[in-house]
Amino acid sequence: MPSSDSHLIAVPGTTAAVAESIAPDRIVEGAPTTELINSYQLGDHTYVGEWAATSGAWRVTYDEWEFCHMLSGVCELIPDGAKARRFVAGDSFVIEPGFSGIWRVLEPMRKRYVIRVG
Repeated sequence: MPSSDSHLIAVPGTTAAVAESIAPDRIVEGAPTTELINSYQLGDHTYVGEWAATSGAWRVTYDEWEFCHMLSGVCELIPDGAKARRFVAGDSFVIEPGFSGIWRVLEPMRKRYVIRVG
């Protein structure tokens, strides 16, 4: 777990990775796999860590708020009824609650995230 010193918390990103499956009924193309490293949690509402995925596409619906910073790879988010937005290493973006669409990984990717639920 992260080390803490008077409300200052280092998040080393060395927590063990957990493989996560995408429900088959959400997959649009390919056979993507994902990996989650949740390095910090505050209560049941704030999470910080890294997430990675292999190439493929799947449907997503967000109830949570998420800040993402791309570390490597290329992805597109395609909002329902709108044009695709492409993100590459070095890009940052926010996904707000209510987003619904397709998450497509064009090149295996890794991102850092901060998620706020509720």
